[in-house]
Amino acid sequence: MTNTFAKLFWFLNCLVFIVSNLYSDKTPNIILILTDDHGWSQLSTAVDKRFPEAKSNYLHTPNIDRLANAGMRFTNGYSPAPLCTPTRRSIQLGASAARSGTEFRSSCVPAEHLTIPKALKMVDSNFQCAHFGKWGEHMISTPEECGYDKSDGMTGNNTGGMEDKLKEGHVVEDPKRTESITNSAIQFIAAQAEAKKPFYCQISYYAMHLRVEALQKTWDKYKQKGKPDRAYTHAWAAMLEELDDNIGKLLDVLDEQNLSETTYIVFTTDNGGRGIVPGGDSKSIAPNHPVRGAKHSLWEGGIRVPFFIKGPEVEAMSYENTPVVAYDFLPTFYELAGGSYEPMEGVDGGSLAHLLKGDSSYGVKRPEPALYFHRPKQRESVIRQGEYKLILRYEDDGDIQAREL
Repeated sequence: MTNTFAKLFWFLNCLVFIVSNLYSDKTPNIILILTDDHGWSQLSTAVDKRFPEAKSNYLHTPNIDRLANAGMRFTNGYSPAPLCTPTRRSIQLGASAARSGTEFRSSCVPAEHLTIPKALKMVDSNFQCAHFGKWGEHMISTPEECGYDKSDGMTGNNTGGMEDKLKEGHVVEDPKRTESITNSAIQFIAAQAEAKKPFYCQISYYAMHLRVEALQKTWDKYKQKGKPDRAYTHAWAAMLEELDDNIGKLLDVLDEQNLSETTYIVFTTDNGGRGIVPGGDSKSIAPNHPVRGAKHSLWEGGIRVPFFIKGPEVEAMSYENTPVVAYDFLPTFYELAGGSYEPMEGVDGGSLAHLLKGDSSYGVKRPEPALYFHRPKQRESVIRQGEYKLILRYEDDGDIQAREL
């Protein structure tokens, strides 16, 4: 009898060892949450603790704060461009907007290049990839042509609500389609959990892009709260809280599905916040304070954005000051999924995987060490390297008009 128990004990220990190793080697899931026109300081938490004024005491974003607190805050996080479609194209290809297109229209055909879904499927063919929400304007290629298994299709600004005459706000049943997008993502995540397949899910919300939409009850809450502390409106603050509520639903579902420990969650936005919110008090503090400028500009207000990553081996409440950019996502996700990252043709980003593990000793290895931003339409270019940022403004013929370091 004793011998039988000994054999059973040995068998159970072997089983535990095998299961634990399978668990540790499990391909992680990756979720990218991308908001729209959402500034670096437009949260109820400061991205950088050295700048406590870079937050709002009026706005209420407890779930985004919760995500940030559970992982790493990148204090020098950038969008690839100061407007939406160039950033969205850049993220998919891991290429700077200077390469993939700096404006809405570009000759770049995303489907002809390596994309995030294609890269992940190179590591593990079981990866299921989905894109919900705003794809972009004039993207040429569909999400499916870029490797996604499921998507909302060729969506753009109009899908999430646009109009010629801007008002302070609008009361609608599904503001900015935020709840619909969240529900689609939750259904996809639940399906992959049941199928036990690794997944990549990009959730591209239309909020905080104009037009401003909110539920009546949330809008009324902010009317009762009093005057905003920046030049935004009650309706705009309500739209942000509703976005935050839905991010909370996503986080709760991951907990319920026991996926939180094996899922990387990335939060960022496509560009900085607008300089003017319809109905906002122009005499109030600027919406993007304390950073200068706003959307469309290559000043910090146009391209420095919230940038948080939570996931396996990422220390909670950690900060990383190395400059990073959203075109780093493709090589980062490739390595996190189990790939051995080496520079790839046409990819300008570098992997952030080692930073997430607390190793910032060698920065980020990219084909070119600096971050590049380019807007020929505005006759402006920027290089950010280390602690320095160089802005060049030039004439139509290319002659340098001004430099700012």
